[in-house]
Parts: sequence; C-alpha cells; structure tokens
Amino acid sequence: MEQSQQPSPSSSFGTAAVAYAEHRPDYARPAVRWALAPAPGPRVLDLGAGTGKLTGTLLALGAEVTAVEPDPAMRAELRRALPDVRALAGSAEAIPLPDASVDAVLAGNALHWFDMAAAGPEIARVLAPGGVLAGLWNLLDDEVEWVAALARVATAAAIGPRDTPASWRTETAAAHLPRGGADAWFETPEQAVFPHAQRRTADSLVATLATRAGVLVMPEPDRRALLDRVRAFLASRPETAHGEFTLPMLTGVLRVRRR
Repeated sequence: MEQSQQPSPSSSFGTAAVAYAEHRPDYARPAVRWALAPAPGPRVLDLGAGTGKLTGTLLALGAEVTAVEPDPAMRAELRRALPDVRALAGSAEAIPLPDASVDAVLAGNALHWFDMAAAGPEIARVLAPGGVLAGLWNLLDDEVEWVAALARVATAAAIGPRDTPASWRTETAAAHLPRGGADAWFETPEQAVFPHAQRRTADSLVATLATRAGVLVMPEPDRRALLDRVRAFLASRPETAHGEFTLPMLTGVLRVRRR
C-alpha cells in the first residue's frame, strides 16, 4: 500500500518544486544558441518548463518565450522567479497555443517524459514551417574521475541513462522524437554537446540529487540511505570535501527541424 502511494516519476517534481528551483542547474548558453540556430524567428515555446531553468536562459538570449508546464507547483515557482513570462498550464500532449505560433519548441530535461504519439502532432502543429524542436539535458562529465565515481555511488536512481555523455547519445538518438513515415514532420535529428559547470557544495549537490525523479519516488528509508552514501562519498574526496567546488558538466542537445 505504501509503495502504491508514491508519485510516478513524471509527476513527482512538484513535491520538490522549491528545491528544484534552488538547486537544479541552468543550461550552457552556447548549447541553447545551437538549439535555436536554425529557427526562423524569435518565438520560443519552453515546453515542460518546470521552474524556468531554461526559460531564464532563453530570455537572456533575447527570445520571446512562452512557458507551458503541467504541474501547478512548478509553474508557481516559474512565475515567482520570472513574473513577466507568459506561463500557461498545459502539456506536450495538449499545448494551449494556436497553429504555427512559435518558431522553436525547446524542452529542458523534459523531452523524455513526453508521449510522442500524442505530443509529436501537437508540437508539429504549433511550430511554424522550418521551426525547430530541441531537447536539452544537463550531463555529468564522467571523464573526470571523481565524477565517474560519484555516478557509481549515486546509482541509477540519481544518475540515470541520460545523465552521462556516452549513454545520453545512445538514449536520445531519435528515441524521444516523433517517428518518421509517410506523415513525418521532422528532418534527421542532430546531437551536440557543450561544456558546462555548476558551483556546488557537498550539501547543495546532495540537495540537487534529491530532486531527481528516481530519488523523489523512493521509499523514504531508501532515499535517506542513498543520500547519506553520497554525502559520505563527497566528504571523502579532496575535490569536494572543503567548501565550494566546480561540478564538471555538459549540456547535450538533440535538435530536429520541422519540414
């Protein structure tokens, strides 16, 4: 009974909306620029916008942003942080925008949650001809030895298959895009990876991992034990044991253009 009351991963983030807004990283600006490069204009839909991590970067780059987010707690944090942004209730499968009303649809750490059987036609509907669909993911740079060790300690609950570069490339290569065929709307997808980093402390990194979907839905004793292991690991490493440190990251982008 207790297990069945746990939220599903895709709907779990609202339970940690404040922590998500505080601790999750933004996205590397060169990655966002690359995602937008083929777009025919400045109108951008941030789809599954969460608390506005990607929205803020889009605004800084001069985009005209509309944010769509299904979770009311996440949407409230977005509106608190970015009160001038048009933030709408909706989902990838039911986008509350007119036909051909945006030049790009971007999704930050969200595209893998979309049901593309329903979301594909919706995204194609709101995109202008030549528009861009792009998913962005923040990855841990596991070519750095201590980061690779952290990924092993944190386990798949906190560091999943889209969280390191090699597995991200495999997991996202067309896997989260509308399918081809006679009614295909999109051209061949492209991938690119861009350097990124985040200043962290051991406590703030543990808090960040605690906002991962796999951790949010864990039974509380298991969740606490996992985070305690991560905390002990960080205390044992010279790179992370004393004050602030830089967490080496990358932003991966999967980009495809509408026909």
